[in-house]
Amino acid sequence: MVFDLPDGGSVEALKNVSLDLNKGELLSILGPSGCGKTTLLNIVAGFLAPSSGQVTLNEKQVTGPGAERGMVFQQGALFEWMNVRKNIAFGPAMKGVSADQSRQLVDELLETVGLHGFADKNVYELSGGMQQRVALARCLANDPDVILMDEPLGALDALTREKMQGLILKLWKETGKTIILITHSVEEALLLGERLLVMAPRPGHIHKEYNLPFALRAIETGLREVKKCEDYTKQREEILSMIWEMEEDIMGRKE
Repeated sequence: MVFDLPDGGSVEALKNVSLDLNKGELLSILGPSGCGKTTLLNIVAGFLAPSSGQVTLNEKQVTGPGAERGMVFQQGALFEWMNVRKNIAFGPAMKGVSADQSRQLVDELLETVGLHGFADKNVYELSGGMQQRVALARCLANDPDVILMDEPLGALDALTREKMQGLILKLWKETGKTIILITHSVEEALLLGERLLVMAPRPGHIHKEYNLPFALRAIETGLREVKKCEDYTKQREEILSMIWEMEEDIMGRKE
């Protein structure tokens, strides 16, 4: 991906990025600021067209946004003039789903994301974590093949963030959805990624790939138990050191 600049120059944001994503896989992507994580996600979402290369889903080339790819942003991006139910029901309504079917679907999703009893609440009455639960439910209401998450928990406090991490794992396990998660948190990338890509900048590229046991282990034993494991701690320190070195290179401080 090459971006043209107003002065006639250009910036190569991504180069030689190639990967396959299996159905039902939870892929986390981690890297320092400016390595092209969000650019890559926006290309997969169809918001950006790559300068060269292509994205294919179910053997069809991605040429723009589509209902088969759902997006969850760092901020909920909810319709603040609508209540919770209407936000979740928006996608099905656009598809022509009947009112009765939509009501049943919304009730099921509210139960799934732990918001039973909040259907008639206004968005501004909800906490940040609850708004992200609505955003997840709204995404699931469209039944996408792939869920794309761009720092979905980045604005939350530590306790709420951990609860939401558990919810994402729960939804992944129960729905079997394919998920791509962008994050700046090494801990989050390790806990949620069945597979983890570490990206490096200038231009953005895949630096290293890991296949990890922690997401499935967390579903069985809980996030807190996984964090106590020696292999988790060792992996976290290895990747933290890797990211730290990249950051020093970017800042020109490496000795």
